[in-house]
Amino acid sequence: MTPGDTAISSRSDVEFPDHEGVTLRGWLYPAATDATAPGPGLVMAHGFSATKEMGLGPFAEQFAAAGITVLVYDHRGLGGSDGEPRQVVDPYLQARGYRAAIDWLGARAEVDADRVGIWGSSFSGGDVLVVGAVDRRVRAVVANVPLAGFPGVDYSDPATNAGSFVALRDALDDPTGPGTAAAVAEPAGPLAPVHAPGNDLPVVMPQPESTEWFLRVGGAGSNWQNRVWLGRAPDGAPAFDPGVAVAHIAPTPLLMIVASDDTLAATDVAIAAYERAGDPKQLELVDGHHFVDYDGDAFTQVARVMTDFLVATL
Repeated sequence: MTPGDTAISSRSDVEFPDHEGVTLRGWLYPAATDATAPGPGLVMAHGFSATKEMGLGPFAEQFAAAGITVLVYDHRGLGGSDGEPRQVVDPYLQARGYRAAIDWLGARAEVDADRVGIWGSSFSGGDVLVVGAVDRRVRAVVANVPLAGFPGVDYSDPATNAGSFVALRDALDDPTGPGTAAAVAEPAGPLAPVHAPGNDLPVVMPQPESTEWFLRVGGAGSNWQNRVWLGRAPDGAPAFDPGVAVAHIAPTPLLMIVASDDTLAATDVAIAAYERAGDPKQLELVDGHHFVDYDGDAFTQVARVMTDFLVATL
């Protein structure tokens, strides 16, 4: 049996309620430790439309082997999680899901609630930048090739950014505000995440590397669908913008993984966001496009850096 098989066989299927009681489902990877005292925990979720089966397991196995209890789950309305309407990508809902996952994982006997970190990739990399800035329970943030802001937005005015962040934080903290099922407007769509044979919908991620990765890892058994709707907050709700949140993560430690040739979560936008973040922070550059670090040497590189960071900070 390979180490990966051992890790998969030891994980368990779990479920927990989100902020409105909708059931979210995922996997729990137990920490490889004989310690009797509660230890660190990590919450992980995937990026735009992707599911937990699409490359998150190998990362979780690495972290669990280093002594961290890891929760990997699907966002509301995607993959194995409940939630209607299906296939809606809504950053407010996803951020609230992360906070519910922190609640659930921190309440487990084997986890120290004061040592819980969050991990996100791509679109959910943006989610964790916001949640890490809003939720002071978070003890470490790992943002893998994150959507760290939007091209063309001027983030240079600290006062403007501070006001935008306060509005975002207050909206996320309001249990009746944006990101609740009762508050959201009719979602926009349908759209296709990537180009695929027979698709006639507008495409969200037209890059060739996006098509290659999603069609390769999003096949049978992944629960992935090449069709989404975009959640829309009510009129007047603040923009869910990781670019205004990143400066407010400190003093929580931040690790950002940035790909050198990322045309999806633009490299220059991510680097600029990292520069606005406060200490302690760490940047790891990886050569290649947005999806390069899910496989091969790039995976080995970033998984090692992530593991060392989490062990040091949790």
